[in-house]
Amino acid sequence: MSALEARLVAWGAKPSHAARLLRSFYAGNGTLDLTALRLPQGLRAQLEAELPGPAAELACRQVADDGTTKLLLRLADGRTVESVLMPDYRGERVAGCLSSQVGCAMGCDFCATTKTGFERHLTAAEMVEQFLALRREAAALGRRLQTIVFMGMGEPLLNLDHVLAAVERLADNRLGALGWRQITVSTVGIVPGIEALTATGWNIHLAVSLHAPDDATRQRLLPMGRRYAIDDILAAADRFQARRGRPVIIQYCLLRGVNDAPEQAQLLADLLASRRMHVNLLHYNATGLGLRGAEYAPTPPEEAERFAAILRQRGVVAHFRRSRGPEIDAACGQLRRRFAEAETAAAAH
Repeated sequence: MSALEARLVAWGAKPSHAARLLRSFYAGNGTLDLTALRLPQGLRAQLEAELPGPAAELACRQVADDGTTKLLLRLADGRTVESVLMPDYRGERVAGCLSSQVGCAMGCDFCATTKTGFERHLTAAEMVEQFLALRREAAALGRRLQTIVFMGMGEPLLNLDHVLAAVERLADNRLGALGWRQITVSTVGIVPGIEALTATGWNIHLAVSLHAPDDATRQRLLPMGRRYAIDDILAAADRFQARRGRPVIIQYCLLRGVNDAPEQAQLLADLLASRRMHVNLLHYNATGLGLRGAEYAPTPPEEAERFAAILRQRGVVAHFRRSRGPEIDAACGQLRRRFAEAETAAAAH
């Protein structure tokens, strides 16, 4: 708000107008009705002339049979990012997933986003623009955007300053009014970033993408595993959880023959049995060959259930995250990559 207040002062207007403008902007899901605000005529003309347009525009929309909606948004520099709207089990609510970077530098071998590499960080405004786009989609469906996860393209904790600025805007009752407890930030395990998130004292959730119970397997899947060991990541997660008093979410994507053996379930239980953390088991949405030439496949349903049963028998809370929209390139980065390939092919002809 301070930036807008400074702009208003520079125009010779009262800074107190900033709160009204921002409240109207967020309430309008990204649209600002200046005539309804009864502003001084000179200020309205100044705003109409100098306020920037949207930070992103819709490039492509895909809707799955289950109602999952994936948006591809084009940014001002022509780059694109993905955002996803996911129906809740309660019919009137939806959840949203936001990207924090254009591309990703983490190199996770089974992820589609990493195949296009890292291009740049997103600004807080570009993340807020995704939120507003999803809220417009939800409103059109007669639903309410209830929760947000920073779990799309990119590693949020490597763009922490902009992510925190976006979180503050989304949570603030004067702006996005989502509430702190409705926001989750995900990470592949950037320990300094987890510590910085803990230091904010904010009442948000943390999700850690572990995907393996031992460092050797994890390093094969996630190159970042060579920098931060599982023990160090979980120790940082312990400190976050101790500060919040709310369970950290452990993300674990089951890959056939890679990380889904009963012995690996036992190892994961060894790590978590004394911790009050929740395991979110993910069914893999195939994305083709990995960066190292491996082709991954989802764990068969009966083997996935056996993996979950072992965790539960050991006292670990484990749930399956419902698979979303495989028919609409729902895996992170798939739509962006396919859209870019289509644009390249069209330009060649």
